[in-house]
Order: sequence, then C-alpha cells, then structure tokens
Amino acid sequence: MRYAAFVAALACFLAGATSAMAQNALTMIVGYPPGGASDLMARILQPEMAKALGRQVVIKNSPGANGTVGALELARSRPDGETILFAPGGSLVLTPHTRGAPFQQTDFIPVCQISAAHVVMMTQQDSGLRTLQDLITRAREKPGAFAYASTGPGGTPHISMISLERLARIEMNHIPFRGSGEVMQAMAGKQLFLFTDQGNLVRQYNLHPIAIFSAERAREFPDTPTMREMGFDLNFTIWSGLYAPAGTPDAALRQIEEACAKAVAAPAVVEGFKRMDMPILPRNRADFTAYHNSEYERFGRLVKEYDLRVN
Repeated sequence: MRYAAFVAALACFLAGATSAMAQNALTMIVGYPPGGASDLMARILQPEMAKALGRQVVIKNSPGANGTVGALELARSRPDGETILFAPGGSLVLTPHTRGAPFQQTDFIPVCQISAAHVVMMTQQDSGLRTLQDLITRAREKPGAFAYASTGPGGTPHISMISLERLARIEMNHIPFRGSGEVMQAMAGKQLFLFTDQGNLVRQYNLHPIAIFSAERAREFPDTPTMREMGFDLNFTIWSGLYAPAGTPDAALRQIEEACAKAVAAPAVVEGFKRMDMPILPRNRADFTAYHNSEYERFGRLVKEYDLRVN
C-alpha cells in the first residue's frame, strides 16, 4: 500500500512538473511549413535555445503568404516574453510599405540576427538554362509566360526577381509557393525551371546556380557570376533572426538575446548550419535593430522605384 501510494504521488508530481514546463515553454513561431530552410534552422537552434534559457522551446509552424501569417501571429501575441518569431527579414521590412499591410515595423522588436545567405538564381542541371542571358532570351520569347518560383510574394527572392525584370526589361510569371520544400517537388516534377532563394539549396538538390544577387562572388560559388558582373547592380541577402512583439519587457529581451548568442555559438548549431551550407552571421540586439532599420528604409525605396505596391 505504501509503495502504491508512493507511485501515485510520484506520478502526480511528474505530471505537475510536465504541465509546469509546458506552461513555461517559449513558443518560437516559424512562418513557413515543416521541411523548409527556415524550419530546419529553427529546429537546429531549438535545443540549444532551450538549454540556454533553462526551459522548453516549442516550435509552432504558421505558414502562409511568405511568412506574413506567422508575423501577424507574433504581432497579435502578448508581449510577455513567452513568444518569439524566427523569420527571414525580407517580408518584415517590405510588407509594411505595401497597401493593406496587416502589420507595421513598430509591431516587432529585432532581438538577434542568426544567419545571412546569398540570394541565388538556380535551375535544374538539364533545364537548358546555363547563363543569365539564356534566361533573358527565354523570357523575351514569350513575355509573361516563362515561370519562376518563390516562397511567396514580398520576400527578398521575389523582390530580387522583380528588380531584375525591371532593369532587364523582361516580364516573367511569378509562381508563389508556401516553402522551398514545395518548390523542390515542383522542380523535380519539371513543372517549372527557375527558382531564386538561399544558396544552400543548390548543393542540397544538385541544382545549377545561374547568378548571385551580390556585388562580389561568393566563396561557396566561385564560378558563378554576380548580377553586377552581368550589368545589373542588384545586391540582396536573405538574413534571418529572432523577433519579439513590441512592448516585450527589456529583461525578457535581454534573456532571449543572451540565449540566442549562446545557441548560435554552440557546436551543434555551428555544425548543423554547416551541413545546410547556411552561413552564420550573428548580430546582437542593437546591431540587428540598426541593420533591420536600414533594410526597412532600402526596401521602402525599392517599393517606390519599382511600384511594388501593386504586386
């Protein structure tokens, strides 16, 4: 009887402890579906963030509209330090400039930057597209017909392609997907032949890199020309980081910022990002905020220059 009572008491204690841990968990929203680059990075980061914070970190995938659904969920979250967003910053600095934006820049607080990846235009090895000129020629044959994929309207890859269309005076057909995993399935099925996104996908799926939206050649792709070399001064980076809702207490922000710094430096994260060919570029809260603000201003100028409000 005493043993049974002990087991029952222990079970109650463990159940209570588990419930307390769940209630104390930090929710990390990812605005893209499972299996994509953002989701994979978040899951590599997750255990080290939990270790640094001393509490559970739960990932919640809220895909849709190129991360807008997840960003809107964060904007509507209580600013109590219990919810953060892992996101590539492109849509966060562009969407507030567009018509009918569901959130504004002031709805978020940049906490820490984690990575920065080159934006690469890529295709299947057997697509017949080897150079940027091949693409331009194909696009001019049937204006508005040649399709390219992105992970959704308003993200950095989409904006980079719109910028190229404007400068090269071509018109293509933008096909948005919910995440890079879905795009790879479509490309494997020969449904389309052009995708612009993070460069890590090139090696992961044995694709051919056509050009890089960069001022200088990338170490990872020494034989791939830049857009500047091709006569188009286009420079874009897909940078990702953690955000908190506006109004989150400074003490909570400091705690998450410090945990982020520890997690990014952890060998498991370094090795995991290396396997993904994802360059780590950490920035603390002050530096990340300054960088985010400068990108917000730059994307605002692009919206006006290329009339992106109607796209």
